[in-house]
Amino acid sequence: MRWLVGWSSIAASFGTAGRVFGQGPGPGPGRSPGYGDAGAPLRGGLADAAHPADPAEDAERTVQPVGAQLLWGDPDPLWAVGDWRPDEIRTLTADPADPFTRIAVLGRCGATDDELRRALFAARGGALRHLTQWPGSHTAVVQAGRRITVLGDLAGARPVFYTPWAGGTAYATAALPLADLIEAQLDVGHLAALLACPDSPEALGDGTPYAGVRRIPPGHALILREGSREITGYEPVASLASAAPEAEAGPAVEGVREALVDAVRARLTAPRHAPDAMPPDPGPVPGMGPADRRAARGAPVPGVGADLSGGSASATLALLAAGLPGAPGTVLSHAGERLLAVTFNDLATPLGREAELERARAIAADPRLRHVVVAAAGEALPYAELDGPLTDEPGPSLVFAARERRRLAAGSADHFTGHGARQVLDAHPARMADLLMDRRRRHLLRPVAALARSAPAQGQSLLVPFSVYAAARRLARTSYRAGMESAAARLRDGNLPGPAAGPVAASLAALTWSRPGPAAGWLTGEALAEVAIRLTAAAGRPPLSLRPGEARARSLLARHAADHRVFEQAVEVRSQRLHAPFLDNQVVRAARALPESLRVQPGARAAILRSVLSSAGVRELPPGWGAPAHAPNETAVRLGLRAALTGLLSLFTTPLLADAGLIEARAVRQALLDAADGHPVPLDGLAELVSMELWLHRLLARRGTCWTGTSTPRRRAVPSPVPPLARLAPSRSPSP
Repeated sequence: MRWLVGWSSIAASFGTAGRVFGQGPGPGPGRSPGYGDAGAPLRGGLADAAHPADPAEDAERTVQPVGAQLLWGDPDPLWAVGDWRPDEIRTLTADPADPFTRIAVLGRCGATDDELRRALFAARGGALRHLTQWPGSHTAVVQAGRRITVLGDLAGARPVFYTPWAGGTAYATAALPLADLIEAQLDVGHLAALLACPDSPEALGDGTPYAGVRRIPPGHALILREGSREITGYEPVASLASAAPEAEAGPAVEGVREALVDAVRARLTAPRHAPDAMPPDPGPVPGMGPADRRAARGAPVPGVGADLSGGSASATLALLAAGLPGAPGTVLSHAGERLLAVTFNDLATPLGREAELERARAIAADPRLRHVVVAAAGEALPYAELDGPLTDEPGPSLVFAARERRRLAAGSADHFTGHGARQVLDAHPARMADLLMDRRRRHLLRPVAALARSAPAQGQSLLVPFSVYAAARRLARTSYRAGMESAAARLRDGNLPGPAAGPVAASLAALTWSRPGPAAGWLTGEALAEVAIRLTAAAGRPPLSLRPGEARARSLLARHAADHRVFEQAVEVRSQRLHAPFLDNQVVRAARALPESLRVQPGARAAILRSVLSSAGVRELPPGWGAPAHAPNETAVRLGLRAALTGLLSLFTTPLLADAGLIEARAVRQALLDAADGHPVPLDGLAELVSMELWLHRLLARRGTCWTGTSTPRRRAVPSPVPPLARLAPSRSPSP
């Protein structure tokens, strides 16, 4: 896991600026030799108590991250921690004579040094949006005197966390290091909200699983001035009630194409990196090719690759990366190398995905692609391997991590994935309510007709248009406050809907301001009451948007981006970088400019991506291209549950979630048995429960810490057992 961490406090005097290399005033009264001398090394800590000029000498002020690289020193130090590549860390100073106006960009950024310098000058004057307009996925930190600005991204895949510390504020791009720093206990109320309403930021607020560690919302920046903090948005704010004039479809799609091409090019123009040394190849193995043997050893190949599942998103990225000027290449040769396309073939459940695999083979016939098929049977089923690394936060991908890691290990050192395309480009069903608010009813005709055709029975299809229109109209006439209060009342009363069967039921269930998650049915009454309190408190605060479709779409994107971040950590392969261009700032911003009347049409995402490929010169696509690609199907999930049933029942014999008062172990064990027997059970909800239980076990089994130089030998998060929910004071979700 890679992260950056910094600190700002009023206790650090600006006169200690001489600690920066080459900028010190030289030796003087009260200064030790080397303290501020020209040519002295960088010093950094949450302050430097080793120097007599410091007012405090306690051990708390010498805390440093373990294995960190100091980017700049006191009075507001910044570190990079983890296996960052050299080209993923860029620091730049506006003027050598002014060392305290500088910028650090961590991650993949397509900006030149001149563009960074211009944005630094703009940010010094308060214009922050310039720092988010470059292709790539990155985090920017700007220092202007004693003002520190840290920017999160629009989707939420690169969040920023903060916590009060030592008279100031510590910030990081990971929550666990800050939880270690303050020895935070678990926020059980946040875990309850994560299970009850995972798609509702009103329930989650700005909290994290660790009490006292906060998250800035997507599209916002954290500004620190000598320890005091401010959270501000950097996107322009439109009218809350009425929509802006609808953009034309042609220029909007062209904007998506340009943003997506720039995002892919930013990865292709970066330096190539060879994976670290891996175990030697044991030689030919019956039934295993070179790619299979490499995947078994757990090391990617040099160069650039992409997923090729047969879906439209992964195929678009693979064809764009293979077709852009300048072949993807490898470390040894940039010319003539083909892009590695990886397809996963599930031998345990071969039925149902034949069309996707056939489309993947047809696309891989492109001479610019080198196709590798990773085949696996029962060893790659969901729940097959429940051991794995500790992630920053819990997420449902923990139960699928081994399956995905097997596929990615056969990929390249830089690997494209199509994650986020559906959430960025598709229309949330609540967008139909936005169209009704704007009196554009005619645009509902095609999506409602498509839903009617998907109804299982002929008699039901006649009622679908009326049901969908009535639900959209009811949502359009429901205020935000009334919607939140109604959702809170449903949780208090235990009035939870069953799993939605089919696209019509799923669309009707999504036409609301807030809805319970699939795991809510297994939560205790106390846990649901806690989440209801959070929703009631949120009803009294003004929302970011009074348009339900826009608000729900942004919430869904933020949830998916957070889950993608957990996915990256759970499936991490050493020396590999996963790239999700659809979650980049510029792609998200361009997609938001798409007119709603285009988004809601059936097949809109496939049409947009087809237009993107056509503009890039790719016009011949296989039949069925753009058909929905499915995640691990229900058959695979049930087979995995059945194979891992003994271990799962043992896991929930004395679960930590039950100790916290969130679930009843008996009910979850019965649900596992029912799911393994084929009874209708919300499988997504079970995956969330199992993932959170696994995460809690890994967190409590952890013995290390992210910090050194602390007053206690092992300063780490959750130093005591999980506190029960009943013993906690009623928490309120703070304003985002």
